[in-house]
Amino acid sequence: MQADQIVSERASDEALDKSDKKVPIMHIPTVTEGTGTRMKRDVLNVEKGNPRTPFPRGANGDEDSEARAFAWCRDFLSGSWKTISEADFQITIVSGGLSNLLYKCSLPDHVKTVGVEPSRVLLRIYGAILQGVDSLVSESVMFAILAERELGPRLYGIFPEGRLEQYIPSKRLYTDQLQDPGISAEIASKMARFHRMVMPFNKEPRWLFMTIDRYMEQIMNIKFVREAHIKKFKKLMKYDLPAELANLRALLTATSSPVVFCHNDVQEGNILMLDGQDQNSSDKLMLIDFEYSSYNYRGFDLGNHFCEWIYDYTYDQWPFFKANLENYPNRQQQVSYCQLDHIQQACHNL
Repeated sequence: MQADQIVSERASDEALDKSDKKVPIMHIPTVTEGTGTRMKRDVLNVEKGNPRTPFPRGANGDEDSEARAFAWCRDFLSGSWKTISEADFQITIVSGGLSNLLYKCSLPDHVKTVGVEPSRVLLRIYGAILQGVDSLVSESVMFAILAERELGPRLYGIFPEGRLEQYIPSKRLYTDQLQDPGISAEIASKMARFHRMVMPFNKEPRWLFMTIDRYMEQIMNIKFVREAHIKKFKKLMKYDLPAELANLRALLTATSSPVVFCHNDVQEGNILMLDGQDQNSSDKLMLIDFEYSSYNYRGFDLGNHFCEWIYDYTYDQWPFFKANLENYPNRQQQVSYCQLDHIQQACHNL
């Protein structure tokens, strides 16, 4: 997912530097290190070691964060979680970044569940970049609905600082896996289920241009210090980006793409390959990360996914991604994908 704000002038200036080192925007303890603005694809693989990884103090301004994590699990999950002490509570860092901190919380091995409570959960703590209260409320509602419809992880608890989710042993896809015919067909099927859902959100396709306008405002107000960077920025601005945006807005408004509920970020890092599933199964993938989901033009969801075939975000040097235009799906691959998406929706409407 793209970072939603330009944090500082220094970060802006360094973004154009040809250094092969990443710019430390702010310190947040991590185990799985991010690449560029995306996380590595094995983000849900917990680092082996001490089951009581220290909770990062200061993540939410408290020194008793680990105790609060224990209290959340005890109070929201109940069952056997109410019988253990904080000393037996197991918490391990999964990953961290500007958007969220993720932890695996577990019962000790000698404690068994007594009812429907899970033995382990994923604790998500909202990080430094927040979209605002309204966005967090919308995402929480969306997450709960998608969980009930078995389109996402289950939701076990929600509180102002974060939420408790189903822990799903899995691995995120790599870019080249998007081209696999079987995987591509299942992604199309999952996307089609999104597109035919009726959700309790604004049905106007406002998200796309609200997001672009926010980025445009940041670009128009960005300041650089280094002369080389100023020169590059002036060269970029010769393209008259506001005029380009106006043309794009007019083009999309005139396009007859239906407005449906879209994921808006179906890239490989947001697609889980579930552990223990038969590779021939038609239900071995799960879409995650619904922060950008909204009503939008269906063509955007399709086109954005096709663009993700090009980009490899595991590249560990500046600018922390590689683009291979030859990987863009050919016409037959596009047609096959879109036909499956449309057929699924047509069958639903019969």
